[in-house]
Amino acid sequence: MITKSQIKLINSLKQKKFRQQYGLFVAEGVKTISELLESSLKLHALFTTKSFNIDAKDETVISEKDLKRISFLKTPNTALAVFEIPNEQPVNNKGLILILDAVSDPGNLGTIIRLCDWFGIKDLVCSNHTVDCFNPKVVQATMGSITRVNIIYVDLKVFLNTYDGSVFGAFMDGKNVYSSNLPKRGALVMGNEANGISKEIEAIVTERLAIPRFGDLQAAESLNVATATAILLSEFKRGSC
Repeated sequence: MITKSQIKLINSLKQKKFRQQYGLFVAEGVKTISELLESSLKLHALFTTKSFNIDAKDETVISEKDLKRISFLKTPNTALAVFEIPNEQPVNNKGLILILDAVSDPGNLGTIIRLCDWFGIKDLVCSNHTVDCFNPKVVQATMGSITRVNIIYVDLKVFLNTYDGSVFGAFMDGKNVYSSNLPKRGALVMGNEANGISKEIEAIVTERLAIPRFGDLQAAESLNVATATAILLSEFKRGSC
């Protein structure tokens, strides 16, 4: 059985300020929860209509009706878990770092975290204006990849001014990425969905990159930030193969 106080706590975790206050976040779905359980994340509570067969003190079997009361999904899965938010880890400056400048859409961030996992990007550095990676929609979109990527939030201007490598940025008027000699080490900045990279960060970028358009009419205005990230990370990693 789930208590009123537990329901109140879970519902509060929809908001960033309460996630930060309690140091907790929500994950839903058997696949996502199973991946998180196998990681180093610490489970706070698990509510499920079908037992996961874990330590009984961490698991509460509830009815579908009760699951609907706490689920953030329109169509609830069979389980919802609450995990402790892990401490941020230092950035490893040896490889390629991905940097997000005010990416605001949860789905985009979740997809980008999955891309980092796919392409072996260990560190994802986000501006303080980027959507919270523990937003329920972001966690859902990562499909478990959030456990394998170190995500930190910083003042980007301060971070990049102390970074000792090349800083690449994605722009419409940059150098063709397909003809660029890309290093194994560096920082790649991706900008906001509507406004791109901010002016203060643009001033720090040392190399501007662009994905050329091949359409006959050249009419497409821009690429989705997650799609553009996938293409650029693929080109950076091509030289490592």
